[in-house]
Order: sequence, then C-alpha cells, then structure tokens
Amino acid sequence: MQLKKELIQQIQSIIATAKDRAIRSVDTERVLMYWQIGKVILEEEQEGKERAGYGEFLIKSLSEKLQPEFGSGFSIRQLEMCRQFYRTFPITNALRSQFSWTHYRTLIRIEKEEKRDFYLAEAAKNNWTARQLERQVNSQLFERLLLSNELKDVLAVAREENYHPMPKKLLKTRWCWSSWA
Repeated sequence: MQLKKELIQQIQSIIATAKDRAIRSVDTERVLMYWQIGKVILEEEQEGKERAGYGEFLIKSLSEKLQPEFGSGFSIRQLEMCRQFYRTFPITNALRSQFSWTHYRTLIRIEKEEKRDFYLAEAAKNNWTARQLERQVNSQLFERLLLSNELKDVLAVAREENYHPMPKKLLKTRWCWSSWA
C-alpha cells in the first residue's frame, strides 16, 4: 500500500508549523526572562545607596554566580543589556511577541525614542527578521527618510496613521531600500 502524497505533505506541514510555534514560544519566553532579569537588577540598584558603584558590583557579582550554572548567556554585557532592556521597555505588555531577543538587542541600542519607535513600527508592519531590522538600522533608513520628510510624517507613515503627502517619493525610497533587506 502506497501513501498518498497529499497525506505526507499535510503531516509535514503540521510538523513544520509546530516546530515554528515552538521556536517562537521559546523566543517569547527568553525575551520575558531577560525583561524580568532587567527589572530585578534595576529595582535592586535603585535600593543601593551608591548607585553607579553598586550597579557595577551587582552585575559583575551576578555574572560570576550565574555563568557557571547557566553559561555565557549571563555575561556582564548580557546582564547590562537586560537592565537596559527593562529601562527602554518598562511595560511588559508593550513587548511584541513577534520580536525575538535579537530584535530587541538592536532596538535597545537606539538612543532616540522617536527613531526607536520608527524602527519598532516598521519592523512590526513589514514583518522584518532581526537581520533585516539590523540592516535597516545600519543603513540609516530613518535618517534617509528624514532628509525629505518631517519627523511626524515619517512616524505617521510608519504607524499607518496617515498617507504620505508624496507617496511616489516614499514608495521609491522604500522600494529602493527594501530590495537590500
């Protein structure tokens, strides 16, 4: 008896979908873990009397205790990024489940809130991978769009709040640079 090709393809599709969901679930939990670690570190630092010195000591000590048991994912640099992650995104409900830790690592390095909001909106709207997001940030998409547009217009377009006053120009700019993604 020979199996139907459609049956095999259907089961392969179910397996692939389940694997994708499992990976996304793990990524979501990792993002939440890093956010919670950042929150605990920042709250502990706020209680410390000598903030700067205590913060450095706290992170170094935590790293020394956590790395032997949990590995290099808890280096001083990684714990500093957790703290920065919580500072940058203090509301857990505002975190987006479609973004991985790699997305957020790129976003927390952006100092200007307007610029970060732009990339956050664009990445969500265009379903950018972490690599595409990083490429767009490194290619300075935000700054290039600002050269010909007002900040409010650029952010409104990113959030789809209104149409761009010169759609052909924006389409040309996006088309030109989306091919690099």
